[in-house]
Amino acid sequence: MFQKIIKTDLSKTTLLIRLMVGAVFLSEGIQKFLFADTLGAGRFAKIGLPNPEFLGNFVGSFEILCGILILIGLLTRVASIPLIIIMLVAIATTKSEVLAEKGFWEMMHGSRTDWAMLLGSIFLLMKGGGRWSIDRLLYKSKN
Repeated sequence: MFQKIIKTDLSKTTLLIRLMVGAVFLSEGIQKFLFADTLGAGRFAKIGLPNPEFLGNFVGSFEILCGILILIGLLTRVASIPLIIIMLVAIATTKSEVLAEKGFWEMMHGSRTDWAMLLGSIFLLMKGGGRWSIDRLLYKSKN
């Protein structure tokens, strides 16, 4: 089972997606703690999520941890799953209001980063960490 989780191909370009996804999530997670009123618990309260203090810290912690794992390419597939969930919830909770109030194109414009992060995370779930990842090193050492 562990071998299936860490298995990856020899793609060199996966590193670019890992760097983008990992760096953005790491940065966003840190900012949820640094700017809790606007990006963490305060933001979650504003959009009406329950228990915003807990959720802000919970989501921020996952973004930091999973961002680091993806950056180094360790358990890349596993780390991408919470990030996919985070992005689906973010799109559903923050962009549906924009869609209702301002229309489709405004929603699409405002969610371009969300879609990029969602699709980048899905890519990593499907492909794994790529050639330059700890996953690849672990996989090679077991075979």
